[in-house]
Amino acid sequence: MNRLSALLSVSLFLSPLALFAQGGGVSPQDLLKPLSKDWPTYNGDYTGKRYSALTQVNRQTVKNLSLAWYSQLTPGLDNSPGRASQVPQIVGGEGPDNINIHSGTIKGTILAVDGTLYVTMPDNAWAIDARDGHLLWHYYWKTKGGTHIGNRGFGMWHGYLYMETPDDYLVSLDAKTGKERWHKVIANMEEGYFATPAPLVIGNHVLVGMGNDIDSPGYLQSFDPETGDLQWKFYTVPMKKGDPGADTWKNIDAARHGGGQTWITGAFDPETNLYIFGTGNPTPAYTTGLRGDLDNLFTCSLIAVDVDTGKMKWYFQTSPHDMHDYDSAQTPVLFDGMFKGKMRKMVATTARNGYYFTLDRVTGEHLVTSKYGETTNWAKGLTPAGGPKRDPNKDATVAGSLASPNSGGTINWEPVAYSPVTGLLYTYELNNFSVVYLTDTDPRGSMGLGGKEELSVGAVSSYLTAIDYRTGASRWRHRFYSNSVGGGGLLATAGGLVFTGDGAGSLVAYDAADGKTLWNTRIGTISNAPQTFSMDGHQYVICASGGTLWSFILH
Repeated sequence: MNRLSALLSVSLFLSPLALFAQGGGVSPQDLLKPLSKDWPTYNGDYTGKRYSALTQVNRQTVKNLSLAWYSQLTPGLDNSPGRASQVPQIVGGEGPDNINIHSGTIKGTILAVDGTLYVTMPDNAWAIDARDGHLLWHYYWKTKGGTHIGNRGFGMWHGYLYMETPDDYLVSLDAKTGKERWHKVIANMEEGYFATPAPLVIGNHVLVGMGNDIDSPGYLQSFDPETGDLQWKFYTVPMKKGDPGADTWKNIDAARHGGGQTWITGAFDPETNLYIFGTGNPTPAYTTGLRGDLDNLFTCSLIAVDVDTGKMKWYFQTSPHDMHDYDSAQTPVLFDGMFKGKMRKMVATTARNGYYFTLDRVTGEHLVTSKYGETTNWAKGLTPAGGPKRDPNKDATVAGSLASPNSGGTINWEPVAYSPVTGLLYTYELNNFSVVYLTDTDPRGSMGLGGKEELSVGAVSSYLTAIDYRTGASRWRHRFYSNSVGGGGLLATAGGLVFTGDGAGSLVAYDAADGKTLWNTRIGTISNAPQTFSMDGHQYVICASGGTLWSFILH
């Protein structure tokens, strides 16, 4: 079905007035509410659950889910003849005119607000009519360069949008027109920083994370949503003597070049005013010379900071002294539930290292650690704090060490989902091995991810896995056909469904209770986490494959 025939099909469901009810904004109060008919922020709401209360699409009706429309997005500046009479194209940025990248993938969250979808790729953003998929405007950022690995989406505050660019700017747009309000430098591209996360708007704060694969310190920043002025900056590694965690590094210079990047959006607990997020690997990643044989805080950790001050309240390290590039930058999930006979306020995460964790989200108290990766072998037992205890024999060696998982992890950046009905956290589980060789024996170590070679020796299995937060045990596993992650993340719904890709080119709806396949459609490799929203009395399910956005409704 093409866009025209899809439009004719969908229009049968719509009232004339509905066609004009779009283009609104999101207030800070709206973002405090549980996920409802719209999808106004990265994870739908602040909890990170990616759980929708919509039930029109459910175990019984999902078999009738059909294509509503699709839209192929073309990134880059379009200077073709007659362009001015087509979709409005807004140009921003400070880069030269001779860089014009016409490729990209939708990897991030699509905001769905009042009948409009807001979509991003590196250097590009679009507003799309959610009813028929036609473009409303296209924003193009003239880049100076940088790492174009992906963009995770917009943040929204009232009628304004916020996105990060590969050359390290925070850009604010008017949601109705796509016109630029302002842009601010958020990092130095010459120091190796790249900006991919979706900003998270909390009250009058726009929280912005960064990435870096060389040897620069990680940090989180807060900007004023109206003016773009910097409010505070929190470093994830010690920057001076006496800072918390300084004694977990060989010296302060090593700490100041220690990594701990903030390249995935976190979650927010309004009851405590804490923003909880994960940090990346230490640097150098594979050699210990500059780091010492110490924990290297606060890399590979969950950290809770006060949103108003940027001050750390607690932390928990999921990979002490990481030696495998096992970032802990996955989005944590916040929920309330029974634990050992008592109601607890908890946070959970499945880390890239093959381990699962449940913590108290108010205090950071460790509750559960489990090894959920079938072949995970890099650790032996747990530390007194509840983190995995690294096995030095699995570190990179000159002769080579067989380690599982590989540096890509059992899961990477892809968002997980959680259902409060089943009490299960849904995640990818990729079980694989690599041989890691040490290529730089200089005790001073190597920069960033250097000093090693990694040879993949095969994937053993790949699953959609449902984990019981009380024990960390896998309640069920659904094996994917291909030994790769299913897609770009997961969605759980009150209709008893879990949506994701299957790793073989299909979008699939699974039964949240037992993992059975209930519906699928072959549209290509799913590149972002599926989402759902409600409009004009109909529930839509959307996802992307590469540069194509797909929308489904019940017929």
